[in-house]
Amino acid sequence: MSDPFDGTERSLGQLVASATAEMSALVHDEIALAKAEIRQDVKRGAIGGAAGIAAAAVLLFSLPLLSFALAYGIQAWSHWHLSVCFLLSFAANVLLALLLGTVAYAKFRKVKPPEKSIASAKKTAAIMGNVKPHPRPAPRTALEKAESVARSSV
Repeated sequence: MSDPFDGTERSLGQLVASATAEMSALVHDEIALAKAEIRQDVKRGAIGGAAGIAAAAVLLFSLPLLSFALAYGIQAWSHWHLSVCFLLSFAANVLLALLLGTVAYAKFRKVKPPEKSIASAKKTAAIMGNVKPHPRPAPRTALEKAESVARSSV
């Protein structure tokens, strides 16, 4: 029968130290992985956002061309005076803007405050307001610290 404490097994303190070091390394590795993933997602989001802004700018600057095309199309179809066609093009743009504004207003009216979250926060605040802190000993003065050190060294 072999001796279980022949020196090849580690002590409890060594095992705890090893486990702590490995857990610390694992946590650091997980944090590094999360940072790498977030960094990649932020980069993709920034590129997508820039592309979206550029697309919106191109669309915005092309709207006058659409108005001109609409006016000239009305004029070619109806043979009305060009100024009337431009007024009709403007009226069509105003009607579209009113329609979109009405839809936006209706959607914004349906937005409600987060009532459940507010109620939960109020309940937590009420509970925390009634909690009394645990009594803590008064901080020791430098003289008391020096006396305790002197007693421990004697």
